[in-house]
Formats: sequence, C-alpha cells, structure tokens
Amino acid sequence: MSISLDACVAQHQGDRREQQDRVAILPHPRGGGVVMAVLADGMGGHTGGVIAAQQVIHTARDNLETFSARTESARVLLESTINEAHMLIKASRFINEKEPHSTAVMVLLQPGKVSWAHCGDSRFYRFRGDSLMFCSTDHSYVGQLVVQGKITREQALVHPHRNILLTSLGGVDAPKIALGEVEDLQAGDTFLLCSDGLWGYFTDQELAWAIDGASSAREASELLIGKARAAGAGDGDNISLAILKLVEAPS
Repeated sequence: MSISLDACVAQHQGDRREQQDRVAILPHPRGGGVVMAVLADGMGGHTGGVIAAQQVIHTARDNLETFSARTESARVLLESTINEAHMLIKASRFINEKEPHSTAVMVLLQPGKVSWAHCGDSRFYRFRGDSLMFCSTDHSYVGQLVVQGKITREQALVHPHRNILLTSLGGVDAPKIALGEVEDLQAGDTFLLCSDGLWGYFTDQELAWAIDGASSAREASELLIGKARAAGAGDGDNISLAILKLVEAPS
C-alpha cells in the first residue's frame, strides 16, 4: 500500500492588531518525499515578533535546501536550525532596536519516518484516527506544573499564568529544544503543528475528533479556526496551524 500526503497551512489574525505567527510547509527542492513543516509564534512588541517568526521560517527553508536525507541526520537538521535561528534573532536586536523572540516547532517528514523539534509553547501533535499518539510538552510555567502532576492539562488551559514561557528563541540563554522521532507511520496518521492561539481552546480529544472527522486537511483547518474564533469571543489571539495527513493513495 502506498501513502500520499494531504497537507494544509492556515492562519487567522484573531482580534490582535498584527499577525505575528508564521507557518509554512516546505517540500525539499529535490523531492524524494521529504517535506518540512515549520511554525513560529513571534513575540516582542510591534513588528518585533514578526521579525523573529520570519527568521525561523527563513532559516528552516535555507537549511532544508542543503539537507541530504541519505547522508544527514534529521535530528541534526532540526536542532541546528533552531539554534541558528536563535542566534540570528538575537543579532537582529542590534539592527532593529527591537526585543524579538519566537517559539518554534518543526517537523521533517521522510518516507517511513517523521522527526520533530520544538522550543516554547507552540505544539506538535500526532494522531492516529481519532486517538492521540503524542503531544509535545510546553516549555512554560504551567507546562512544568502538568509534568509534575500538580495540575491537569485541562486546568492548564485556564491557568492565570499559562502564557509564561521558560525558553524561546532570541533570549539571553540558549533555547531549550525537545526532539523526537518515530518510524511506525501508516495511513491514518495526522500531524498537527499549532500556536497557542489554536490549542488554547481545545482539549486533545476535541482536536483529534475535529481532524479525524474532516474529509481533508483543508476542511479540518477551516473547522478548527472557526471553532477557535467562536471560543475567542472577541479576544482571540493569532491563530496558526499546519496539518499533514497520511492517506492511502489510490491504486
């Protein structure tokens, strides 16, 4: 059985004055079934967050172009991309007199294997049908409380300090990077990258049901943004997401 990819990126400015998220799906220029998805949630006041988020996408695109899937490690590509973007965002302070910071979440999809990395509270999910297989752990104050068992994931959604990050790109300290990789891919697997402007309105199961119940990645994106906008009730954050669905290819 062969597998094909149904993918979509989507954004909404929400009720903010500026869209400071950036998201992209980047096919490898030499093909080979290699695709990278990247999402960055910028922070740093007017235009500062945009500068940081754009730098993450730009760095990922440049590094993917020189990546050799046959001879190079996906982990090294993802980790070095985040570290390089971090240094470039720090350098941009002196040029732009801003305080740019950004989260980053990246996924590299290769035949039979998916690798991911993230820093901050933008998330990576892996679903199989309507079941959650994996969700990244936020590098945030409430994310640590969840890990320590002091609060539940549902309580974290409404915690008053849920927006406090412990690490990001562009800060004084080197970014904390979490990495993962699996090789048991099959049709029915879906990967979701999203900013807190989306996941902040859903439980893990609600995300799984919405994506599995949609007929395509595009339909799922529209459904999720519509529900997030309704839940935002006039005070919604920037929303960004990328959905990559593995589907059985027609014979």
